[in-house]
Amino acid sequence: MILNNKINSDTLYLIIGIIIILVLVILFIVSYVLNKRTPVPKGCENLLIDEEKCSSCNNELCKLKKNINNITENKEED
Repeated sequence: MILNNKINSDTLYLIIGIIIILVLVILFIVSYVLNKRTPVPKGCENLLIDEEKCSSCNNELCKLKKNINNITENKEED
């Protein structure tokens, strides 16, 4: 009888854990899709990267900084 209750409670905790994980995954997917469908606000369609702010940043792994470096290298080659 005690062993049967232990199995039932363990199974219940497992099911609750799986449900929580599924809910979190579904929330992530829904929020991702809704974010992709959201249009860009007016006035923000063609924003440019501010080179002054990026040049003072020390993060070498930043994609924006790499893009700026590639653009400036291409301008120097032309």
